[in-house]
Amino acid sequence: MPDTGQVAPLRERVERLHKLSVEATDNGRPARAARRLRQGLALLGWGGTAPGVPLPRHDGLLARLLTSLAHAEAEQGRTGLGMELLDAAQRCAPPAELAIVHAQRGLMHLRTGSNALALQELDLAAPMLVDHDRVELARVLLNRSVIHLMTGRVRLARDDARRSAQIAHAHGHEVIAAKALHNDGYCDLLLGDVPAALAGFARVEPLYRDVSPGFLPVLALDRARALLAVGLTDEAGRTLDQAIDGFRRQRLMQDYAEAELARAQCALDAGRVAEARAWARRAETHFWRRDSTAWALRAALMRLRGESARAARPGSVARRAAELSGRFAELHMPGEAEMARLVSIRALVAAGRLPEAVAAAANPASRGAPLDVRLMRHLAAAELAGAHGQRGPALRRVRSGLALIHSHRGTLGSLDMLTGVTALGADLAACGLATALAGGSARHVFAWSERCRAQAFRYRPPHAPEDERTAEALAELRQLAQRMHADEAAGQRRPELRRRCLELEQLIRERGWQLPGVGAGLALASTSAVEAALAADDYAMVSLLNVDGTLLALTLGRGRCRLYELSAYEPVAEAARRLAGDLNAQAGRILRPAMKAVIEASVRRQLGIIADAVIAPLTQALSGVRGIVLVPTMALSAVPWGLLPELRGRPLVVVPSALVWLSARRARSPYEPDGGSSVLVAGPDLDHAETEIERLGAVHPKAKRLRGGLATVSATLEALDGASFAHFAAHGHHERENVLFSRLDLADGPLMAYDLERLGQAPGHVVLSACDVGQAVVRAGDELLGFTAALLYLGTSTVISSLTRVPDQVAEQIMMAYHRDVARGASPADALASASADEPAATFVCFGAG
Repeated sequence: MPDTGQVAPLRERVERLHKLSVEATDNGRPARAARRLRQGLALLGWGGTAPGVPLPRHDGLLARLLTSLAHAEAEQGRTGLGMELLDAAQRCAPPAELAIVHAQRGLMHLRTGSNALALQELDLAAPMLVDHDRVELARVLLNRSVIHLMTGRVRLARDDARRSAQIAHAHGHEVIAAKALHNDGYCDLLLGDVPAALAGFARVEPLYRDVSPGFLPVLALDRARALLAVGLTDEAGRTLDQAIDGFRRQRLMQDYAEAELARAQCALDAGRVAEARAWARRAETHFWRRDSTAWALRAALMRLRGESARAARPGSVARRAAELSGRFAELHMPGEAEMARLVSIRALVAAGRLPEAVAAAANPASRGAPLDVRLMRHLAAAELAGAHGQRGPALRRVRSGLALIHSHRGTLGSLDMLTGVTALGADLAACGLATALAGGSARHVFAWSERCRAQAFRYRPPHAPEDERTAEALAELRQLAQRMHADEAAGQRRPELRRRCLELEQLIRERGWQLPGVGAGLALASTSAVEAALAADDYAMVSLLNVDGTLLALTLGRGRCRLYELSAYEPVAEAARRLAGDLNAQAGRILRPAMKAVIEASVRRQLGIIADAVIAPLTQALSGVRGIVLVPTMALSAVPWGLLPELRGRPLVVVPSALVWLSARRARSPYEPDGGSSVLVAGPDLDHAETEIERLGAVHPKAKRLRGGLATVSATLEALDGASFAHFAAHGHHERENVLFSRLDLADGPLMAYDLERLGQAPGHVVLSACDVGQAVVRAGDELLGFTAALLYLGTSTVISSLTRVPDQVAEQIMMAYHRDVARGASPADALASASADEPAATFVCFGAG
């Protein structure tokens, strides 16, 4: 031991090292903390934890260093060593320090998933710290809140988190306070309020940046979990990649493995089964290395879910899932135990072992289960009932499951989330549709198809946020767009501007994710109501479905509903993709005769493939009616159906669902040349735009005209708000990677799909004489995102837009003919059919009411 004259300064040096180690730990750097702690222990003469090594009695400083080192080592994956260090700390700790040892042991049990043992230790520590160390009490309450979160006791978790934050604030410990606020946001996530959770995480982020940047990857992991809860798998995946990189650099192996497991969930939800199993296997390996039994079992369950999705060896999956369920039950993890049991039941049904499945299903359900467990509960019950030929009970269980999705959707305020959440019920929707198909009733299938597609249209999105930060981001985004446009005109490209635009778009999207929902949505459209409206207009409806790779069609009209099996889906989808490429290649370019002939031949070939597969089998069903309402699916949403020879010149309306058509039809109002409000807008850098607006002004003399420098975003939005009619002659751009920022170019920058959410009232009838802004990104459940879709979500009854580029001369010619017919009283669908009947390059489509 050192000379007694040196004891005081030596212990001061050790205490300084301990303080630095705590700062490193709080900042998520356990390796750095461990190095400093070992330096301090060496100064104290500590020689290790081997049996027989004497430890001084009641040395509080030594006990604190050992306790902190135990945490640092465990965070790096050496949990066994951490437990040995804690045992050593307990042997030398004075009574006042024992609470810290219990608290740290509780945290280590928590990190390995041993929740019952963790809670036992923290419950011992908390009362011992009330009058001894309030900051450490705040830590204990923080960790105890995590246990309550993991076991579904959200009220207790929130109480502990808020009490921890209060104590931490009072004692100036902002790191603990930030973590407590983080846990409070996670409570919102478990309660199903994803916007509130993301808003909470957004409040925590600047605090972490200021006081504990090492915990930003942990925050990213939880944000990704929130995005997974609303089906935004791509966004969650990108966020998880950032988290994984941060955990790897900091050597936080528990968090690293948890992020891998979340990556597996992300891949599974997106249907990438092999990728999901690979991520789960890696996570499982890392958890076992840390002796994190509970987490390793979670990863094993995720791997089994991936195997179950492959439908291979269901008997083996059933046996292993049942074994996992028992192990989860032993660890007092009821939610995981039920999920494993449900996976086993589904596998037993797939294997045809129905008596065993019935016996397993007799076990009681867990209380307070998360949404994914409750959805799986309904799916397993529906599949079991269906296997017994009980279609009624099966469909009731599917309806109940989809009702959960519907209720969840009502809490969400952004179109991103409203469309994404449908993916959570994809398996349920497929089960319901398959059960309806097995029943053989076309009307029943039609009703179920409407229950399973484009459900986000049942909600009107709330107004976009107009807070200062969002407004600043939008203003900068428009300025950068203008600069990029000028650079392109000068033949220059600056990638850094595009990167900054993407950052701003992401910021705006994330602010939108925090919008609360609007509650209840529209009721489903009844088949009888759709039939009555079709009869009144003398229309027939064609609703397309892709069921397990087979393209089906439902026709409704003239009192009859029929179901047709058309063809394999993929060849028709490929023809649609090729057609779009060919049409874009044709437009706006001077082609050599040989190339022009090749492209024209390809266009005819792709149109022929689509017509032969879809329209020819329906000829009899569509004969005798004046017009058609077409409900496409997936890639077929990109087909300009009016180009098909069988449909050319015929009134045609394209909609995402029968409900959208029925709602739009009820909302439409006839064109009034001398009443209402209308606006004509000319964008910049389009040669014919101002001429087109002048000529249209003669057709619509009462319309407000915005052109030149007057056609700004703010002026256009003001004129568009509640307008009865609007026409845009402007360049348009469909942003496939960030659909809400698809745009029309105006005098001071882009008018984006996102901007439309700021309107107080939807315009009634909008014509977009612009390139490809009729396109949409189609998500699971035929959910749509794009500029045209944004108008339909807002409540616009009719939108005329193009699915591909259109030559300027063709666009101007068709638009003039269209507007003359509308002004004379023709319906939009009739006017468009007449205007484009003789034009082979016309890819304008009438969306909505017609």
